Amino acid sequence: MSVRGVVRAGGRVVPTRSALRNDCPQPGVRTTVLYVHFHAPEGALGEEAYDGLLALLAEVTPVVEALPPDAALAEVRGAVRYFGHDPAELATLLRVRALARYGADCTIGIANNPTLARMVARDGPPGAVRTLPDGPDAVAGFMARKPVAALPGVGPATARALCAYGLDSVGRVAEAPLHTLERILGAAAGRRVHERARGIDPTPVTPDARARSMGAEHRFATDELDPDHRRRALLALADGLGARLRGSGQVAQGLKLTVRYADGSSSTRAKSFAEPTAHSPDLIAAAYALHAALALQRARVRAVTLRAERLRDGGAAAHQLSFDPADEKARRVEAVIDRARARFGPGVVGPAAALDRHDDVA
Repeated sequence: MSVRGVVRAGGRVVPTRSALRNDCPQPGVRTTVLYVHFHAPEGALGEEAYDGLLALLAEVTPVVEALPPDAALAEVRGAVRYFGHDPAELATLLRVRALARYGADCTIGIANNPTLARMVARDGPPGAVRTLPDGPDAVAGFMARKPVAALPGVGPATARALCAYGLDSVGRVAEAPLHTLERILGAAAGRRVHERARGIDPTPVTPDARARSMGAEHRFATDELDPDHRRRALLALADGLGARLRGSGQVAQGLKLTVRYADGSSSTRAKSFAEPTAHSPDLIAAAYALHAALALQRARVRAVTLRAERLRDGGAAAHQLSFDPADEKARRVEAVIDRARARFGPGVVGPAAALDRHDDVA
């Protein structure tokens, strides 16, 4: 007996992509975007566990967008129609399976677009399923008293600029004229913040295969206020990432910096390279630029994380030749350092200005 729209895998019946396509929504169901934040029992997900959790989401819907290192977006409109369960029931099922298979709890926010789903997930303690009902009144009521920094994509510098004009809550930003926000933040950023404050986010959930990445984190022993100390931590992380990339024969096409604060919130900035690289000075310069772009002032920083993203085979990557003798010398020195580390260990040599190797680097 065959079942239309499903395939059998390992004794299980799994819906195909066509069975769960998004062009056949259940009537009246719009709140179908899930933002899933995974919480590992040991505090940090390994890449193998994260890949497994993404596969778990794919058992329910093929429309899964990976958000490394510990989150994902999922569009379950087709799954609601196929399985006959509402989004909250599907989210509860996903949470139970994540706990049973990987020992990882998760917080899941459900709304009608990615921005609202993120904010709903973060609106309370971890480990719950939270749903924001559809409709302008429910959205406006939810957003009104949120601090402006709660909007995804609004970092400390943008929040300070808005607060300087008295726009310290999402509700006030939503009521502000568009031209005022464009004058404060610039045309593109002003329009984006104006839309997000009103709960508007046309960005679709885009299925993707998770790009290969490599990361490193430094956790400070106490909340760190000194920007020079943070730069020293970034120097050690970027130098270490460069060595690991070269050792594995890979290059990175981008670099992402995540700064976690004492209150549990975080800011993220990312940069794409003009050409893929594993050269430590390139990684260090990018890390410093990303840190400077956050414009942190009096921020109590708990940890900094660097992640080299969109990795590819270094042998197949093109490298623009340079006529700068200093660049060529730096690469020769780098090769000598790599050989010394391979023979005597990674801690045998490193930047003199970096944090002590005994500091807490994961």
